[in-house]
Amino acid sequence: MRAIQIDRFGTPEVLDLVEAPRPVPGPGEVLVRTVASGINPVDDKTREGAIGEGAPPLPMTLGWDLAGVVVESGGDGNGDGGNGAGGNGAGRLGVGDRVIAMSHQLGTARGTWADLVVLPEEAVAIAPRAVGLVEAATLPLPGLTALQTLDWLAVAAGQRLLIAGAAGAVGGLALQIARARGIEVDALVSRDEQAAFAREHGAGLVSTDPAAFPARGYDAVFDTFGAFVTEAVADGGRYASIATQAGPVPDLSARGVRTTVHQVREDGAGLAELAALVDAGALRLRVHASYGLQDVRAAHDRFRAGGLTGKIVVTF
Repeated sequence: MRAIQIDRFGTPEVLDLVEAPRPVPGPGEVLVRTVASGINPVDDKTREGAIGEGAPPLPMTLGWDLAGVVVESGGDGNGDGGNGAGGNGAGRLGVGDRVIAMSHQLGTARGTWADLVVLPEEAVAIAPRAVGLVEAATLPLPGLTALQTLDWLAVAAGQRLLIAGAAGAVGGLALQIARARGIEVDALVSRDEQAAFAREHGAGLVSTDPAAFPARGYDAVFDTFGAFVTEAVADGGRYASIATQAGPVPDLSARGVRTTVHQVREDGAGLAELAALVDAGALRLRVHASYGLQDVRAAHDRFRAGGLTGKIVVTF
């Protein structure tokens, strides 16, 4: 089978399309034929060597997102289970199911940029039915990051949330999820042209100026890029950042504010929740452009150029 691997760190030129052994699912795992996968910032950082000692050993297959079709389900680890009946009957997913998944590539070295990927069944969910698999491939990593961070923030209907980076891949999904939960959302965006997206998806106050937002005015702040708008969170509130490269959130314990730098985790149940929101029309997915597997270097170049209005997707 084909896989996108690197055997050294560097520019997109280090990305190679190689032949790799066909993986075999073990107990509690499924084998998925990949249809599409998104490019995420962590993929770019891993490829260029910015992760450091946290990266898996070389050579490695990259990729966190996956949308595809189950080809073996519920096998007993010896290659059985591809008969459409769940193999040993224990699996909840069947052969032919359209699915989405997120693989924690840094933690498991299990990249998704391959024709076939073995995944724990508990990390996999049925794909949204309202969109195609190319669109669905934009959901897993940014969607779970948004969902899990919102759950940690514990902001409820009627409360106020500020999202810094509300037009980005994660922030745009967080905005829509929060509005679906009845949360009042204001949005800090990076560029004036992003304001329309935030307003169209339910944000109230939208600005490129951090000073435009009221001090101590929000029950929670979701910071996607290291804006550190810490004065915006109310005493006793919560502040979550996903910008690991920006470092920890300043200590706000004197004001009773809980803080975290959230790390995403594999979560099939969370993916099912996200898929339901897509099917209900509450969550709209965005594809900026798609590239065939043979053009993965060009896809990375476009990702690195920035100015995106959606995700860059690689199709298999």
